[in-house]
Formats: sequence, C-alpha cells, structure tokens
Amino acid sequence: MPLLRITRAVETDLDAARDFCNQRRIALTNTFAAVLEDASIDAILLATPHSLHRDQVIASAAAGKQVFCEKPLALRRDDAQAMFEACKAAGVELAVGHNRRFWPSLRGLREIVASGELGTILHLEGHNSNENSNTVLEGWRLSPEESPGGGLTGAGLHVLDAFTSLVGPARRVYASLSAREAGPPPLDTSMLAIDFASGVTGTLSTVRATPFYWRVHVFGSKGSAEVLDEVTMVMRKSGAKPQTVTYAAIDTLAAELDAFADAVAGKRPFPVPEAEVLATLAAFEAALASMSCGHPVSCDA
Repeated sequence: MPLLRITRAVETDLDAARDFCNQRRIALTNTFAAVLEDASIDAILLATPHSLHRDQVIASAAAGKQVFCEKPLALRRDDAQAMFEACKAAGVELAVGHNRRFWPSLRGLREIVASGELGTILHLEGHNSNENSNTVLEGWRLSPEESPGGGLTGAGLHVLDAFTSLVGPARRVYASLSAREAGPPPLDTSMLAIDFASGVTGTLSTVRATPFYWRVHVFGSKGSAEVLDEVTMVMRKSGAKPQTVTYAAIDTLAAELDAFADAVAGKRPFPVPEAEVLATLAAFEAALASMSCGHPVSCDA
C-alpha cells in the first residue's frame, strides 16, 4: 500500500491538467496558496521551476507542511541552506529528489567504495546525457536563468550528486560550456574537472542533445567499478576478466517517495543528507562561475 496519497494538484493551465487529474481522482487548483491553506494536506511535492523553490519551500514550512522538492533544490547553496533552516525551525522534513541515489547499481557502488574493496579511491569519471532537450521547444527549462550551464542543471547534476555521495565535497572546479546552437533544441556540451577535499580527482561531462547515456566510474588502487545504468555495474580487478553485476530493478521514483514518508514518520533519515545537498550545490555554483570566468573556482569562494 502506498505510504503517500496524492489528493490535490496545482497547475496554472487547468484545461491541460483536468483529464489527467479526473482519471486519478485528484482535485485540481491553480493557486499554490489554496494548498497551503488546506488543513487536510500534510505534505507538498514540488516539481516547479528552480527559481520558485526557495519561496515555495519556506512558505510550505511556515504552513506546517512536510516538503519533498525535486532537484536541484536551488541554484545557489545559500538559498538551499535557508530552506533547510526554515524547515528545521518549523519542525518539518525537507527531502530533495535526487532519484538516481536510489538506483540499485549506485547503492551497490556506494557500498563497495565504503567497504574498501577498491582500495584507495583515486579518481572518478562520470557522464549523463539525454535527448530530452530535443522535445522541449519552449518554457522555463530552456531558460539560462532557470537551467544554467547547458545540460549540467538537468542531467549533469545527477552525476555531481553521485560523486558527492561517493567521495564527499569538492574543493575546486574547473568547468567549460561549449554552445554550438542556442536552439531550440539547444546543442551544447558541459565539462568539469573536479578536485575533491579528500584528494580524489574527477571529470564530468554532459551532452544535452544526444541519446541517453549514463556512466559513473570509480578508480581505486585495488580495482575499479563502473555503473552503466540503474541495474548494471562492471567490476575490474588486476589479473581478472571484468565482471558484470546485474541488480534487481526497482521503481526508484516510488522508492524515494517511500523514503520521504519514512523520514516524516521518524522511521529513518532521508538518505540524501543536507550536508551532501549543500556540497553538491557548492560544486555546481563553482562550476557555473568557472564557465563564466574561464578559471578554476574554489567551492567556498
């Protein structure tokens, strides 16, 4: 039985959402304030433009609502920190929807890294591309203000979050954005070279207009492990053939919402800690600054 039940939706275009909501017996409104004033609603799920998150999260907390917000929580670390502080002051949960965290393969990779099986972790490589941008011809997702850094905001941030969960916060980022055509659809590539506080190095790239491709590869002194999709990981050890591990598939979106419900109920903390959300956004901000100035930027700058 689902731990959450969606009872009401907010959509400014009521006609576009009416059939969807009627089929699912979801009440429909076009004002966020109406939801905040509804005492029957315990939690709010936000999938809104990034620039709206701060005000909406803080307003939700003030209304006593638990909050689940899609990534990125903010485009600036300080805004995200203000949201966490508001939710803590109000005694409500703030969960950030980094759904890739729940991939069975990435969970397995975190366990392998933590176990020491790969030895000293030396380097990370990551890539996340998808061609979703080819179908987005208008709207806020094409706005440089809402989605800066080319594909970094929509796709690359998933890899950056995975890096943070594996080896901790970044210390410095050197990034570049190459834009071929403004579009729509946009044609651009983003590349990051990252120095982590732990001494690990990393590289990350994303291409908005190419078919889906995912890769997070951890290199250690005793071997490497590479995640290729939700359920596939390849292990490499000296003197042995590569070993492919296939995990059982799960519904990762349902898993993250169940984790949110468990956190609200006090059963266990939401598995995307505040410190890691803030560290990822600090690296994201540094990457955007580096793209602008052309030089490496410290994450505490």
